[in-house]
Amino acid sequence: MWKLFERLIAAVGILVALLASQQSVAQEMFTGEPIANIRVEGNQRIEADTVISYMQLSAGDRFEAAKIDRALKNLFASGLFADVSFRREGNDLVVHVVENPIINRLAFEGNSHIKDADLQNEVQLRPRVVYTATKVQADAKRILDIYRRSGRFAATVEPKVIPLDQNRVDLVFEIHEGDITEVRRIDFVGNKVFDDSELRTQILTKESAWYRFLTTSDTYDPDRLTVDRENLRNFYLKNGYADFRVVSSVAELSPDRNAFFITFTLEEGERYKFGTINIKSTLKDLDPESLRKEISTVEGDWYNADEVDKTITRLSDRVGDLGYAFVEVKPEVDKDNAAKTIGLTYDIQEGPRVYIERIDINGNVRTLDAVIRREFRVVEGDAFNASKIRRTRQRIQNLGFFSKVDLKTLPGSSPDRTIVEVNVEEQSTGELSFGAGYSTSEGPIGNVSIRERNLLGRGQDVRTDFVLSGKRSQLNFSYTDPYFLDQNLAAGLDAFRSRNDRRSESSFEERSTGGGFRFGWDWDEFLRQTVRYTISDDDIFKTQSDASPAIVAQKGSALSSLVSQQISYDRTDNRFTPTKGYYARLQNDVSGLGGDTHYLRSRLSAAYYHPIFEDVIASVSLEGGHIFGFGGEKIRTTDNFMLGGTSLRGFAASGVGPRDTLSSDALGGDQYFSGTVQMSFPLGLPEEYKIRGRVFSDFGSLWKTDFTAPHVVDSFAMRASGGVGFTWDSPFGPFAFDLAYPFLKEKFDKTQYFSFSVGTRF
Repeated sequence: MWKLFERLIAAVGILVALLASQQSVAQEMFTGEPIANIRVEGNQRIEADTVISYMQLSAGDRFEAAKIDRALKNLFASGLFADVSFRREGNDLVVHVVENPIINRLAFEGNSHIKDADLQNEVQLRPRVVYTATKVQADAKRILDIYRRSGRFAATVEPKVIPLDQNRVDLVFEIHEGDITEVRRIDFVGNKVFDDSELRTQILTKESAWYRFLTTSDTYDPDRLTVDRENLRNFYLKNGYADFRVVSSVAELSPDRNAFFITFTLEEGERYKFGTINIKSTLKDLDPESLRKEISTVEGDWYNADEVDKTITRLSDRVGDLGYAFVEVKPEVDKDNAAKTIGLTYDIQEGPRVYIERIDINGNVRTLDAVIRREFRVVEGDAFNASKIRRTRQRIQNLGFFSKVDLKTLPGSSPDRTIVEVNVEEQSTGELSFGAGYSTSEGPIGNVSIRERNLLGRGQDVRTDFVLSGKRSQLNFSYTDPYFLDQNLAAGLDAFRSRNDRRSESSFEERSTGGGFRFGWDWDEFLRQTVRYTISDDDIFKTQSDASPAIVAQKGSALSSLVSQQISYDRTDNRFTPTKGYYARLQNDVSGLGGDTHYLRSRLSAAYYHPIFEDVIASVSLEGGHIFGFGGEKIRTTDNFMLGGTSLRGFAASGVGPRDTLSSDALGGDQYFSGTVQMSFPLGLPEEYKIRGRVFSDFGSLWKTDFTAPHVVDSFAMRASGGVGFTWDSPFGPFAFDLAYPFLKEKFDKTQYFSFSVGTRF
C-alpha cells in the first residue's frame, strides 16, 4: 500500500514538473518581443516563402499567443501538411512542417457495374493532387452514394494507400459492389378506404418481381420515396379526403443489406364533397358569371383538388385572353366539418403589376440563344403572363433539343420587375439509326437513317434515310430551316427516289423520282399552313400479263408538277400521343403546272380525343377526299385514293373500292371517306411495360373510277369492322397487334382479319 502511495506521489510530481516546464516554454515563446526571422524546416516540395505566406505572419510581428495560434491554424487549413510545430530560437521562429504526400496514381478496383470514368467524375481527388485523409474519406462516401443511387446499398469502399519514394503515394479505392438492394415489401398502415394493392399502383416505387428486370423501380431510392409521399397525398385529395396526411414513410434495411422493407403510415380522415361554388371579381368590366363555364368543380360532387387547380388555371388563362394582364385567382375555402363539405369561392383579383425585366438562358452549350428565344411568347418589357410562360416552356420542350427544360422566375431590380430564367440540359440531336421489323402489309422492313435535328446549333434539320421492305424501297433527303431568314417561316428542300411493288394489289410496280421545296408558317399558336411544290417522274412498269386493261393502259412514265397546300388547326395536348383535344386538317393538291397529269385532289380530316377516366382515352376520327381531272382527263391509279389495311382495319391493303373482277386488281377511287371510333386503356400490367389495349370500330367507303367495263365493280356501300388490339412500347421497339372482323363488306372486297407490326432501332 505504501509503495502504491509513493508511486502516486511521484506521478503527481512529474505531472506538475511537466506543466511547469510547458508554462515556462510558453512564457519564453510568448514574450511579446518582435520576431527577427522565420525559418522553415522539413519542407520538400513547397517553398519556404509559400509556407510563410500561408501563416499570414512575418518578421517584425511579435511573439504573441493569438498570432502564433492563428498561423498554426492557417497552415493546417491549407491541407498541405500532415503535421506542423513551432519553436523559438532566440528571436527566430522556427516552423517545422511535415508535408502531405502527392497522389501519383488514382485507381478503382472491383467495380464492374459502374465505369472508372463515372467514378472519376464523382471524386474530388486527382493524380498530382495533395493527399489528405479527410479528402479520401469524403471521396469514399461519394462513391458509396453513387452505388446507393443505383440501388446497391450493400456496397463497401475501402481506400488503400501505397507509399512511394519522394513523398508520393498511389491511392486505390477497393470496391465491393454487392447485389442490388431490392424493395422486398411495401406496406401501408392506417388505410381503410383503399387497400394496399390500390395504393401500390399510385406510387413509383414497386415491389421486386421477376418481370421488372427491365426497370429500376423496384430498387430503393430516397428521392423516389419523397415523390411517393406526394403522390399518395394527391391521390387522396383527388378522391375527397381533404384531411389526409402521410404520418411517416420508413425504409428498413434487412440485416444482410440485400432488401428494403418500406412502410407508409397514413391518416385518411373523412371524405368531403364540394359545397357551394361561387365566383367573384374585383376587375373592372369583367362579369364573373360569364366565366362560370370554365369551372369544373360542381356542388355535390366529391371534392377533387386536381379539379380545383385546373379551374384556377383555366380561369387565369381565360381572363388573360380577355386582355387583363395582371390577374390572380385565389380560392376561398369554406370547410364545414359537420356537413363534410368544402365550399369554394374563386376570387379573381388584379395581381401585382409585374413586367419582364430580362430573359436569361443557361445550359445551352451548342444551341444558339436565338433558337431558344424565338420560341418565347413574351419578350423583355412585356407584362408577365403565366399562360404564355407555360406555352413557352412547352414550345422549347417540343424542339427536342433538350433533355430538361426548367423555366422559373426570379426577383428583378425592383418589386415590379421579374427575371425569367431558362435552364436547359442539351441532349444528342444527331442520329445514326438502323431499324428492323416486320409488318403484315409490307413483310420484312429495314431502314438506315442519318439525321441532325440541330445543325450547327441553329435548329436546322437535315435528314437522309433509306427504307427497304418486302414491297418497297425508298431513299429520301430533306433539309428544313424552321425560321428561314430569321422570320416565322419554315423552308425546306426534299429529294426522293422510291420503288413500290403493288403486284399483289394491282398487278404492277411503281417507280418515282423527284424533289421539291416547301414553306410553312403559323397564323397563330394553333393554326399552321404549309405550301409545297413537287416535281416527279412516276413510272408504272412490270405490269403482269393478266393485269386489268385499265392498268395496262396506264403503263409508262408520267411527269407530275404538283402544288400543294395544307392548313391545320391543332388543339391536342401532344402531337405524337394525344390524350385530349382535337385537330382539323385540309389539304389540296393541284397538278398541272406543266407535266403530264392534270387534276385537283382534296383531303379533309379531323379527330377528337377525350379522357373518360384518367387512363382511358376515347377518340373519334373522320376523313374524306375527292379527286377529279381537268378537261375530262382520267386519273392514274397511282394518284387515286386507296382504302384498307391500316386505314380500314379488317380489310387488306387496297382491299376496298373499285376493282377489276377478272384480274382482281384494285383500281383506286376518286372519292372516299373513313372514320374510327376507338377507346384505349391500360391492361392492368405494370406501368413500366407501357402496354395499352384498345377496342375500335372502323368504317368507310371508296368509290367512283374513271375506268368502266362490265367486269369493273364499284359500290358506294358502307364498309365497317370492329376489333381489339394492343400496343407495346417495348425496349426493342414498338409492337402493335390488331384483330378486326369486317361485319359490313362487299363480296369483291379483300379482307384481312389480323395485322401486326414490330420494329426496333439500334
